Amino acid sequence: MSEARTNPPKKMVVELEVNGTRHELLVEPRRTLLEVLREELGLTGAKEGCGLGACGTCTVLMDGRPVRACLTLAVEAQGASILTVEGLADTVADREPGALHPIQEAFVDAHGVQCGFCTPGMILAAKALLDEEPDPDEARIREALGGQVCRCTGYTKIVEAVKLAARRLSGEEVEA
Repeated sequence: MSEARTNPPKKMVVELEVNGTRHELLVEPRRTLLEVLREELGLTGAKEGCGLGACGTCTVLMDGRPVRACLTLAVEAQGASILTVEGLADTVADREPGALHPIQEAFVDAHGVQCGFCTPGMILAAKALLDEEPDPDEARIREALGGQVCRCTGYTKIVEAVKLAARRLSGEEVEA
């Protein structure tokens, strides 16, 4: 019998800050960030779609950058700050408890949500874009969302939602 079969992988301590809360977790080195977020922390907004990093449904922000949580080992996220869709609203100061983040509101108001499976990844990819570039044009929005797959729409309403979010985040009083 091989050593790998008789000696299961040893667990490692991983420290993460997830949605502003520090966590110290004991995980097997082969576990993905997606598995740890969903199974250990109960954060189910990020979904496993393809398991290959091609669809974007598992997108989270790691130190402000979008990453595929299905391809990122939890141990690779050691010491990182992770933002999931569940913690997004908490990033806005002076929001009422339970209120959505302006990007989430824009997705609802512009009808950028269909079945919702891709929505958390779309919203976090949009946040990363708008944090970097507050007033992107349509081509830049489509480029930033290029790794996010939606099987329900033609992306028009999603792009409109990102444009609406950009205007609202800039302080414009804009209706959908």
